[in-house]
Amino acid sequence: MKEKRKTQLQTLRQLMHYLRPHRAMVFLSLLFAAVSVALTLYLPILIGEAVDQIVAAGRVDFSALSGLIFRMVGVILLTAAAQWLMNLCNNRITFRTVRDIRNEAIAHLQRLPLSYLDSHPAGETVSRVIADVDQFADGLLMGFTQLFSGVLTILGTLGFMLAINLQIALVVLLVTPLSLFVASFVAKRTYSLFFRQSETRAEQTALIDEMVGNQKVVQAFSHETESERAFDEINDRLEKVSLRAIFYSSVTNPSTRFINGLVYAGVGTVGALVALGGGITVGSLSALLSYANQYTKPFNEISGVVTELQNALACAGRIFALLDEPLETPDAPGARVLDHPAGAVAARGVSFSYRPDRPLIENFNLSVRPGQRIALVGPTGCGKTTLINLLMRFYEVTGGSISVDGTDIREITRESLRRGYGMVLQDTWLKEGTVRENITLGRPDATEEELISAAKAAHAHSFIKKLPEGYDTVIPEDGGSLSQGQKQLLCIARIMLCAPPMLILDEATSSIDTRTELKIQEAFARLMEGRTSFIVAHRLSTIREADLILVMNKGQIVEQGTHESLLAQGGFYAELYQSQFAK
Repeated sequence: MKEKRKTQLQTLRQLMHYLRPHRAMVFLSLLFAAVSVALTLYLPILIGEAVDQIVAAGRVDFSALSGLIFRMVGVILLTAAAQWLMNLCNNRITFRTVRDIRNEAIAHLQRLPLSYLDSHPAGETVSRVIADVDQFADGLLMGFTQLFSGVLTILGTLGFMLAINLQIALVVLLVTPLSLFVASFVAKRTYSLFFRQSETRAEQTALIDEMVGNQKVVQAFSHETESERAFDEINDRLEKVSLRAIFYSSVTNPSTRFINGLVYAGVGTVGALVALGGGITVGSLSALLSYANQYTKPFNEISGVVTELQNALACAGRIFALLDEPLETPDAPGARVLDHPAGAVAARGVSFSYRPDRPLIENFNLSVRPGQRIALVGPTGCGKTTLINLLMRFYEVTGGSISVDGTDIREITRESLRRGYGMVLQDTWLKEGTVRENITLGRPDATEEELISAAKAAHAHSFIKKLPEGYDTVIPEDGGSLSQGQKQLLCIARIMLCAPPMLILDEATSSIDTRTELKIQEAFARLMEGRTSFIVAHRLSTIREADLILVMNKGQIVEQGTHESLLAQGGFYAELYQSQFAK
């Protein structure tokens, strides 16, 4: 319980941080709320005075009554205006706060280490930024709209009732603890339930995102039944936790209505007896009955607000947890900007593991001269792609060091280090936009001639010209109707256009037909001239011309040399090669 309260307080403190820039709007909202409540409480007094002007048949003071009616109309109009302005302020506060949180969340995601994104499903992260922030906005809006107004109404109503008659006000005060008990009972049980509901909904979003994004794989392996079963299991859990959360929140309305009835009946009974004894006028009794109604109504609203705020705090806690995730280790003070690197890369005693209990790379050593073509081969899981991640500083080494041109990469700015490399991966990445925008991603200022030249070098120009709008054809994030090979050619064209000083090719031609691959290899050969290149390949026929082949196994270099020398050794590389080309 203490831990939950501590979490809620931390969430509220973070929320106050985001509300601080909107202090003026918050002040105006509270001011209009106070004006609205004051006018609403003043209206029953005017109604009571109007009732007192109707003493009996034929004894009605029409002149006084008409003046009171005009005043009542004016009060009602001013109340409506104050409430409209209050709601306007509340909407601005809420949606500007939500805008700021979403902007910060997206900016934060851009700077999170790759390890966070690798270990959290994309659907869950999307759920935090979209669904949780929406739920938080709804609760925040209701809180600003009703919480402050409700508290003011309760205090103001009690003040007016005490001023009219002490006995009747005491009746109301005696029932108040019951209303507070109901609100507390609901609040204690709804926060944890709504938090679990938010977590389960994120889990469901992650599964849906995964299933929709990989529907071809699901159908190819006849995994539909298992996918439905997994979804049903999460859906059932979401149903149960949602029903419990909604049940406790729905208890609020009937409970507070029952208390409302008790208060109204108590005020009516005691007020009638006092009026019969001459203690108050009939008009004052009607005002007290109106106040009794107004006094209990905010408890209804506040109980509902408490439920919504519990949901909002649960969702806010999840989005703030994302914002509290530690960012990438910042660049070292005075980090060097890597301009026009020669491409000398060295690894000294490098160690790395994704999990501390599972070592992957240990005491890895490597020395690459500028312009060398280095091929990395070995069985799946031996650490080839991990080494690429370390070269790019997507992950930091846990031991040893990697240097470029004699400088430890931890003392080089990430931006300039990554600008020095060009990557083509087995998994293609395209963004929603035109073909032109996808190719010029690394060089937005490229000329039309440079663009077409890069596309021709990648053998992509011919199929691009056949698209409906050529280079201006808009494609979705997954490439739409483009084949896997065509998508890979666009990624290759992107790297051909950038022509960076160092290259990383991770199964760069895995989805391309053999004939086109030979042409691409020729283009890559021209591109790699004078550039340090790291080539990850499973098809050993594609790396025969490499200057140095590193054979990796279990995170270690077990053999190194040229294609011919490694074959002559008859070792691990020879076994791999013969397994691919044995008759």
